[in-house]
Formats: sequence, C-alpha cells, structure tokens
Amino acid sequence: MPQQMIWFFMSIAFSFIAWGIVTARYIWPELRIRQRAEALQPLLILHSFRFIGLAVLVPGVVSPELPPAFAHSAAYGDVIAAMLALLSLLLLRGTAGVAVVWIFNLWGSADLLNSFYQGPHAGLLAGQLGAAYFIPTLVVPLLLITHGVVFRILLLPQKDFAMRESLIAPGSKPHFGRGRT
Repeated sequence: MPQQMIWFFMSIAFSFIAWGIVTARYIWPELRIRQRAEALQPLLILHSFRFIGLAVLVPGVVSPELPPAFAHSAAYGDVIAAMLALLSLLLLRGTAGVAVVWIFNLWGSADLLNSFYQGPHAGLLAGQLGAAYFIPTLVVPLLLITHGVVFRILLLPQKDFAMRESLIAPGSKPHFGRGRT
C-alpha cells in the first residue's frame, strides 16, 4: 500500500473518532429530546449540502487521473442523496415524510459505503482527489455517522419522542450539549 494511502486512511479514521465524539457529546443529546420531525430537520439540512460531491467532476479540482467510474458514481450518488434530503425536508411533516426519509437514508448510506468500496477497486489513489481530498477525510465520516443517527431516530417509536418532550418543563428550552440522560 502506498504511503499516501496510509495517511489517507488514517485521516478518515481520525475523522470518524472526532465526529463520533462530537455526535455523542453534542448532537445526539440535543436531538434525542426533540420530536421526530424536529430531530430529523438539522440532519436533513446537513445532507442537503451533498451537492459538494460534484467537485470530483471538476477539472483542476481533482487530478485528470481520477478514475471516471469512481468520480461519476460518487458525484451523482451524492446529488441524488442531496435531492432526497431536500424532498424529505419538504414532506417531513406529512404522511409520506417518514417513508421518504427512509428512502433518503438507505440511498445516502449505500452511496457512501459504495464509494468506499469502489475507490480501491477503481484504483483510486488519495492524491488523485486533489482539493476534493477533504470530502472523504472530513465530510464523509460526518455524513455516515449522521446517517446512523437518522436510523436511530427512525427506529425509535414516535411515542418515545413524545414522552421525552413531556419531560421538558413547559416554556423551558434545553441547552445544547448539556449531557442530559
């Protein structure tokens, strides 16, 4: 394995650790006390920025040697995930909302995992990503972790969200990151 790939995978691993800590300490404690739709909104907004994956199609941002099969799959998969996230936001409060969030989350997770699988099989080297290097090393770990949070929210019964909401004193607003249990 080339040295650059070792640094690349180490960067991804450290990003997973850092984002995992941020999620456990700040993101999940805030979201777990909200109603389902309210908890899903910030996560869907985050994923609406997945259009950033189109950067791997821009000459000069990435190396001309970047495998086209990998670039097209990653870019268009991300754009579809961004559109599904936006559609989920629009429909979230309606009857179809949760179903569309499931579709988004399954697609988005599969797309990111597919990119991790396709990269090595397409002969991707970290240096070929050019300025887009930050996407798999910084953004993708956050996106995968938040997909896990979305799955957790979707799998919790809605009554659990209503019960948590009733535990908050009327008129009070929980403070972000207070480590509630």
